[in-house]
Amino acid sequence: MILTPNTMPRRGKTIGALLLGLFLTLSLPTSSALADLGAAARSVPSAQLVGKGRMTYLGFKVFDAELYAPRGTYSASSPFALKLTYLRNFKGDAIAESSVKEMRRQGGVSKGQLASWEKQMQAIFPNVSKGQSITGVRTSGGSTVFYIGNRKLGTISDPAFTRKFFAIWLGNNTRNPQLRARLVGAGS
Repeated sequence: MILTPNTMPRRGKTIGALLLGLFLTLSLPTSSALADLGAAARSVPSAQLVGKGRMTYLGFKVFDAELYAPRGTYSASSPFALKLTYLRNFKGDAIAESSVKEMRRQGGVSKGQLASWEKQMQAIFPNVSKGQSITGVRTSGGSTVFYIGNRKLGTISDPAFTRKFFAIWLGNNTRNPQLRARLVGAGS
């Protein structure tokens, strides 16, 4: 006989319900990454949290960052997702402009290429309010796909963009090495 809260003796119903709930919770496959990443989780197989951290600037909280990768192991050449949850309101154009500024600082990209990428990002990035998240996914093909919640915002298919864009936070030449260490691990 399978015990459920309805088939248990009256005295044990409360404890039985708790035990049944615990059993179901432990036996059902769950993935907090699926809930945390929304639709972006489909592009990162077996996504698990690698690391997380907060970006501040002059004492102001800017965003919380979370990095997800297959089985929690980050590789710049494999699929991963970087989720930024904004702690202030930002215009989409300002996010694009700031991204271009950081890619320019890294070097190795022509003005024309940066201008093209900025135009593409301006078309993709919405204005965000405090508490909203944008997730960027590095796909297995090297493209970048952006999501807000479960809604796909757009794709930039250039692998050079993907490398430079994610290097803003995850590259060796990042402006914030402490955040990078919290995201990917100090030894990466």
